[in-house]
Amino acid sequence: MTVQTLILLLPQLILFLAALVVFGLDLVGGDEKKWLPYVALGGTVVALVVAVYLIVAVELPPEPMLGGTIALDSFALFFQIVATLVAALVIISSLGYMQERTPYRAEFYGLLLIACLAITLVAAAADLIMVYVAFELLSITSYVLTGYLREDRKSNEAAIKYFLYGAMASAAMLYGMSLLYGATASTDLSAIAGALLGADASLRWLIFPAIVLLMVGFGFKIAAVPFHQWAPDAYEGAPTPVTAFLSVGPKAAGFAVLVRVLLTALPAFRADWVALLSAISMMTMTLGNLVALSQRNIKRMLAYSSIAHAGYILIGLVSWDLWQSESAFNGINGVLIYLLAYLFTNLGAFAVVIAFEQATGSNQIEDYAGLMQRSPVLAGTMLIFLFSLTGIPGTGGFIGKLFVFGAAIQIQFYALAIVAIVNSVIAAFYYLNVLRYMFFQPALEGAPAFKVSPALTVTLAVTCGLTLVIGLYAQPFLQLAQSSVRLLGI
Repeated sequence: MTVQTLILLLPQLILFLAALVVFGLDLVGGDEKKWLPYVALGGTVVALVVAVYLIVAVELPPEPMLGGTIALDSFALFFQIVATLVAALVIISSLGYMQERTPYRAEFYGLLLIACLAITLVAAAADLIMVYVAFELLSITSYVLTGYLREDRKSNEAAIKYFLYGAMASAAMLYGMSLLYGATASTDLSAIAGALLGADASLRWLIFPAIVLLMVGFGFKIAAVPFHQWAPDAYEGAPTPVTAFLSVGPKAAGFAVLVRVLLTALPAFRADWVALLSAISMMTMTLGNLVALSQRNIKRMLAYSSIAHAGYILIGLVSWDLWQSESAFNGINGVLIYLLAYLFTNLGAFAVVIAFEQATGSNQIEDYAGLMQRSPVLAGTMLIFLFSLTGIPGTGGFIGKLFVFGAAIQIQFYALAIVAIVNSVIAAFYYLNVLRYMFFQPALEGAPAFKVSPALTVTLAVTCGLTLVIGLYAQPFLQLAQSSVRLLGI
């Protein structure tokens, strides 16, 4: 291992060392424990700074490293930035929440760092074995975090359901990988692509089932229909900071591996996976939005909203075309900018949910009545987040939808674009219903006003500010997404 390799692996090494420090300080005991969240936060911030430096100032290697298992290209670094931002914002949001609910906080922050590390490894994986190992690391930590409140029956139930669905999805994904290996005698993504380029037509009958089985595992991570059943119960039962993490972190990892595997290993079978993903995208958008209309618990509503957004993001992948890779609407840059905007929007919305739950103990939408009088900060920021999720111009959500819908229209996938636009209108009903309660319904008699904790105020300021910045001055973020599209092996 060379010095250059160590430099390029610094974000992962920093996250791993920060997790070890958190676990070690917890074993020592004493006053060090109260600093553990800040140690974890410091590790994510340092890893974020290093990842930004690498993508801006360091010449990246043209080939995968560590025996061809890790591709440290601009695409991988983009998701390192996403993962560390998610971890940092979730840590800040969880400071007061976890302190009130469990004495075992060190493991929470350590596991969150490990999950963040797993996301960076998934995004950089250039070999099917590495994809599987990194995915399982992310899955196991996610199961534990979901059931972290051991005395809470809902948290336990959520973790068990998540685990059972995850085990089946992982088994199906691994079987799909074994079929690909059997057909090509390789687990390296680029080598698989080379083996399939001149393959006999009869091989399609082996590769298509492999693609379907891979989609089971990848679809589970992004909560796409029909692999979404775990999401509503897991989102509702998990500690709310963990719900915020699940809504963004594993979803980003799922899309990262989808893009890399399909575009690097399976471009020769583009027609097959485009047809499959188009159907999944339309089902995911439609089911997510229609079921969200009837939800009364805001965490379940945001769960189905998250499912619907997975359908929107899939449009970008479906609309990718090699010959339009330098176009402003090439599909993949839409996936990346959508994920970035969704990161800040959804984590901000969950920060509001955390603050409201801490103050009232409720997650029912009707209890948000009169929130404008009780906490103008929460109501005002939630307004912006819900506008962004709807896709109102001036917000990051609008920019994300513009680029994925634009890619579909450019490649003449008009039916997919029309379904997406209709679903966006449907989604406005349940998002605006929350605003109706907050601004136009009176608060319950005797309901007191409340203030937001400093930690959550920081989270709200960062997420709200960047949601608006992406919507109003998107150029730097678009350049980041465009430069990250250049994948190895395409």
